[in-house]
Amino acid sequence: MSTIVKEKATRRPFYAVLYVQVLAAIAVAVVLGHYWPSVAVDMKPLGDGFIKLIKMVIALVIFCTVVTGIAGMSDMKKVSRVGGKALLYFEVVSTLALLIGFLAAHVAAPGTGFNVDPATLDAKAVAQYAGKAKEQTIAEFVLNIIPNTVIDAFARGDILPVVLTSVLFGFVLARLGDRAKPIRDMIDAGSMLVFGAINVIMRFAPVGAFGAMAFTVGRYGIGSLGPLIKLVGLFYLTSALFVFGVLGPIAWWSGFSIWKFLLFIKEEILIVLGTSSSDPVLPSLMEKLERLGCSKPVVGLVVPTGYVFNTDGSSIYMTLAALFVAQATNTDLTLSQQCAIFAVAMVTSKGASGVTGASFIALVGTLSVVPTIPVAGMALILGIDRFMSEARALVNVIGNGVATIVISRSEGELDSARLAAVLDGRMPESEATKVSGGQLAEQPTLP
Repeated sequence: MSTIVKEKATRRPFYAVLYVQVLAAIAVAVVLGHYWPSVAVDMKPLGDGFIKLIKMVIALVIFCTVVTGIAGMSDMKKVSRVGGKALLYFEVVSTLALLIGFLAAHVAAPGTGFNVDPATLDAKAVAQYAGKAKEQTIAEFVLNIIPNTVIDAFARGDILPVVLTSVLFGFVLARLGDRAKPIRDMIDAGSMLVFGAINVIMRFAPVGAFGAMAFTVGRYGIGSLGPLIKLVGLFYLTSALFVFGVLGPIAWWSGFSIWKFLLFIKEEILIVLGTSSSDPVLPSLMEKLERLGCSKPVVGLVVPTGYVFNTDGSSIYMTLAALFVAQATNTDLTLSQQCAIFAVAMVTSKGASGVTGASFIALVGTLSVVPTIPVAGMALILGIDRFMSEARALVNVIGNGVATIVISRSEGELDSARLAAVLDGRMPESEATKVSGGQLAEQPTLP
């Protein structure tokens, strides 16, 4: 009883809670963007600056988490097993997402009736994205996972090279055993510094969300949805169906409610909604998953990898938008051409997360494999892509959170009692921040 009274006494006022601040910032940004669009567009550096601050430390977060996690595993076969399970899960679920987007486009036919002549479209608007899409082949994508140097992995800021480097160092430290204890202790101490920096940066989340949302509404305007509102609405509806119709049953099978999980990560959801990017919430998502009872090694290995390979929201977008362009330009696709789009999207959707616009570039690359679909047709959705990027990033983040819990459970490294207690709100915040073994006890808690 005294613990509950103390918890209530130290509870912060509602206006000091992060998700309340972010929600208020988004609301103000929408009003500013609608009534003073020119001023709102000038707010873009606020959003860009916040995302850059997060990107500045993400590589260090991944390195410290993955290295300490793997180094703490005595059985290296376990690392391979967890990684294999994760990749198999990612492929199955993201393929389901591609299929759902495919079926939604066929059933709702959002592009039917547009009757757009590709010759009348502004191909130049898509040209810059088409150039980026053709810069990297599948082989180049794989080779780019290997950095030129260890420093290059961190300088580039790409997640996969950092994960590869971290896995390598973690494996070596595990093999060295007690001889590597000073190095492991140093990395553990470094993680405290990194999470402390994240704690400070996240205090600027409302500012970042305000700048990004103000720019989106001011630059494109709510009215820019216009006749494309059917596509946007269908994409959001399809994304919701995927979360509750696919991830929901997976969560239930794993012993938790998808609704309660969404409430638990509400701060992350609002930040993603405001910034249209999943990168800013990577560190806090990893921390919260550990708080739920997932083991640190599994979290450190699954979440960063999932940010590249488990892009459920981007997968839905790829097939839905590709068929929309074909329908809008009255392009008849054979079954083999549709299968080709599906197969290529399984590859191009990987890595199409995090940064706003990455999915659009990947989509342009996907359409290029079917010459009968005019790439210029992408100009139809260029203006509304920003409005759909929020849903893409949201589904990606939710999907990776669910995946981590599922993999932890399959490995027997999920504290089910803690999971239920935290999601039900039966565990005080002060206790929820402590993970068995003290892994999180010394890390600063996000506001």
